[in-house]
Order: sequence, then structure tokens, then C-alpha cells
Amino acid sequence: MIPFNKPPFVGKEIEYIKKAIKNNKICGDGEFTKACNNWIEQKTKKALLTTSCTHALEMAAILADIKEGDEVIMPAFTFVSTADAFVMRGAKIVFVDIRPDTMNIDENLIEAAITSKTKVIVPVHYAGVACEMDKILQIAKKYNLLVVEDAAQGVMSTYKGQALGSIGDFGCYSFHETKNYSSGEGGAILIRDDRYIERAEIIREKGTNRSKFWRGQIDKYTWVDLGSSYLPSELNAAYLYAQLERAQEINNHRLALWKLYNNSLKSLEESGRIELPTIPDECKHNAHMFYIKTKGIEERTELIKFLKENGITAVFHYIPLHTSPAGLKFGYFNGEDIYTTAESERLLRLPMYYSLTEDEVRYVVKKVEEFYRWVC
Repeated sequence: MIPFNKPPFVGKEIEYIKKAIKNNKICGDGEFTKACNNWIEQKTKKALLTTSCTHALEMAAILADIKEGDEVIMPAFTFVSTADAFVMRGAKIVFVDIRPDTMNIDENLIEAAITSKTKVIVPVHYAGVACEMDKILQIAKKYNLLVVEDAAQGVMSTYKGQALGSIGDFGCYSFHETKNYSSGEGGAILIRDDRYIERAEIIREKGTNRSKFWRGQIDKYTWVDLGSSYLPSELNAAYLYAQLERAQEINNHRLALWKLYNNSLKSLEESGRIELPTIPDECKHNAHMFYIKTKGIEERTELIKFLKENGITAVFHYIPLHTSPAGLKFGYFNGEDIYTTAESERLLRLPMYYSLTEDEVRYVVKKVEEFYRWVC
């Protein structure tokens, strides 16, 4: 069997977990949490490891001062956490259509969705391929809006040389087991502006000024603001840091597998049977996933079944949020859904993970080719 995903493992994870235990510091903000933060801070002003990307997004919503009745603009083609973090603060979600080439929010539709209640734009960097951030930042500046990047899939990706997650006011990473670098469950919030840093530390520490206490800046800590338990275990950070030390090696291997898929399936695209991913020139991606697009949902369903019969697990991705019960309750779609639903029903993700081999990729390609040769 070739599964859809295997969590990354490089070999030092257990050694580092044992070291954390030996340090007698397995709650958060120990040696490995700080090491992970420092690694991310090579790309941005300030980074704080969190228990998940969901919680990083929740922190961003609090820092953005989202209140009941505010509106937040985002694509409907995303994971539920992107919306949930703002809905929990009382916001109305305004969904706009995506671009069919990158599956990212269509930057040209954002301005028409802005009202007097709009507070935040949330670009989601699908598959680690950047949204058109220059245009999004221009719109945000024009209307005095904040930008929260959902860069859950974007660690090691860039837009015009800038790390995803470091471009907007806040960025949010995921270190879930399905991501390129993993702590099992985990994430991080990236903060560009100094004025948000102290409050972010307080929110992350259950609303207390405990971080200042540990730095010796105050002689006792107390409850000073709202917050929650967004600080991950040192054991999670130890597992993650082993991979961050080898991030470039992991990235290079994944890119090699991605290129092998892409080159091997080119003939099927040229013959009009499938579509392959588009990477704009200004974007440097991280090979988070490799997907193809079929003619439609029926063909995709048959291909999934065929691959499963041949020992390969391939999966479709998001059901667009605006069609879900909660999406209908907490938001609305601005404009026409031309691409979001139609393109989501065509997209099929093929196996992609660090321990995947080139021979396994060739086998997957062989079976996809076989499907289109004999089944269609």
C-alpha cells in the first residue's frame, strides 16, 4: 500500500524528546520551544509556537480585535479553521471566489466584497503556493484593513523572496502530522509589528503576563487580559525541532518528488486528459502537495476507486465552506461562485510525504496513466 500521507520522521525526534524529559521541562517554552521560535524568526519579526494552526488563527483574530458584527473576507476553498477562528469572535465571513490556476483567493474580487464592517482579509496559500500578496496588501492599505495569512501549508514557501506568513500583519503555520514539518499537532503565529508582541505573549499564556515574569521583567505574574492555553508541550517542540534542523533537506526531497510527478504526467496534460498545478513565476513553493485535476467529479471518483484497488490512497480536498451548514449560518458568498465549487470537484491529491520514494511515485504515475488508457 502507498498511503496518502506518512508523518515526517528524520531520526533525532526521540533523542530530543528524551533530552526534554531529562531537562525536567516538558511544559512549553523550554529549550526546544525557543529553538523552534528562533528558527521561524529567521523569516519574521516574532514567532510563537502554538498548539495548532487553528489556535494561531484564533490568536490572530483576538489581536485583530474582531468583534460581533465585523466582517472577514476569505476564500471558501479552505479548511474550516480559517473561518472558525473569526466566527468565534462574532465575525461574519464573506467568501469570495478563487482563481482556477492556483486555487487561491481571486485578489481582483476582494475589493468588491469590502463594506464598512470589513476588518480583515485572510489569504490562504493553497498547496504552499502564494496568493497575489502585493495586490492584497494594496487593498488592505487603501481600506485600513489587517491581513492574516493562513500559511498552514506554506512553511519554506516564498512570494517574491519573502517567506509566506511573514508578509501580512499576522501569519499562521501548521505543524500537523500531514504537513511538511510536524509535531503531531502544532502551529505557530508570526507577528510583523512590535506593538502586537506583548499582547500575543499574554493571550498565549492564558491571559497572564507569565512570559515577562520568566524573563525577570516583573517579580510576579497575574491575569491581565483574555487568553487561553495556546502554548504547546515541550515534547511536541522537541519532535518538531529535529525536522526544522533538516528543513532544507526535507524541502529538496519533496520538490524532487513533485517535479517527478509533474514531468511524468505532462503527456496526460498535453493530451487534454488532466490538468497539472500552476506555479506563478513570483512564487517559490514547498511541494506541500501534488494534485491533478480531472474532467469532473464522476471521473475523479472513478480514479480514486481505481487507485485504491491498486494499493494507492488518493484523496479529494475541501468541500467549499459556503455550501456547508455552518458556512450558510455564519457567512455568505459575495459575487458568483464560478470556480470554487467546480474546481474543488475536479481536484485530486496524490500521495506526497517525506519518506515517499521515487519508485513509488513512478508506480502512482503508471497507475494514473493506466486509468486514462483503459478506463476512460
